[in-house]
Amino acid sequence: MSSLTSDPNQTDVNDIIRPPYFFISGFIAVPDMKYYYIFLCFVYIISLVGNTFVMTGIYVDRSLHSPKYIAVFNLAFTDVCESTALVPKLLDMFLFSRQLISYDQCLTSLFFVFLFITMQSFNLTILSYDRLVAICYPLRYHMMITHRSMLQLTGAAWAFAVLMVLISVCLITRLSFCRSLVINSYFCDHGPLFRLAAPCSNVVPNIAMSEINPCIVLYLPMIFIISSYICITHALFTVTLPQDRLRAIKTCTSHLILVAIFYLPIIFTYSLYTIIPTNARIINLSLTSILPPMLNPIVYVLKTEEFKVSAKKMLRRGAQRAVTQGKPT
Repeated sequence: MSSLTSDPNQTDVNDIIRPPYFFISGFIAVPDMKYYYIFLCFVYIISLVGNTFVMTGIYVDRSLHSPKYIAVFNLAFTDVCESTALVPKLLDMFLFSRQLISYDQCLTSLFFVFLFITMQSFNLTILSYDRLVAICYPLRYHMMITHRSMLQLTGAAWAFAVLMVLISVCLITRLSFCRSLVINSYFCDHGPLFRLAAPCSNVVPNIAMSEINPCIVLYLPMIFIISSYICITHALFTVTLPQDRLRAIKTCTSHLILVAIFYLPIIFTYSLYTIIPTNARIINLSLTSILPPMLNPIVYVLKTEEFKVSAKKMLRRGAQRAVTQGKPT
């Protein structure tokens, strides 16, 4: 197979099925992007530190070994994986002008980025289910939400997410790329990638999948979350004691903030996809991918009382250990 020509818009006839490389256009036409890359580095470091802190706190503190925190741990793990799958490669491509990405690397990147974004949505849905049962069926909570049921629910979400994304990737492998090899995105995005094959392949199954995926990953979870909070609101009106009502509201606050951070920017961007200029759309989509993993642990540490207590314990132990190690023998 011949190598990619100097012009990424041209390709050799022998490369018509599986080209050796794609070219990620990314932020190529956006001025002063060096400041954005510094911002990306900052966001990535905060994401790693924050989510690792959350996972460590849940693992170390036995008081957090509850079914709910299985989902929180899984969300933090997913955030670390998503940031790692996206940001380092993005920085490598655009800081060092390595915007050529091989065919196999492109599909691998597509698989993992979409897998972890899908799991973010499913994790938020699982947490919504936990809050629904806790507030609407408090007497049955410990029977319905157990360690086993939460692990089964989380495992099923992972299996379904892998299957969905794998189907999308397999549909890409059947396409021929005979014209442009320039992907107008900041990574190997599914839509811009299969549209490159539209002049020389049947992309109807890909279009169908691109319509089905948002419904399953975004809209159905959003409908479930909204419906669950309608039920929660109705249940709160039946609570007679104001302090009990306030306590129940506080348990939902952190989750609602996470839902807003994740869903609203994505839905806004896709709703106005054809109106927003290409550069603005690429920047906006990149922000919707990298900001939630950074903000999720901050919200949980600041807004969840149980975790605030656990975080204070961890910091106190760390300070005591540092003092002890610093004392002369």
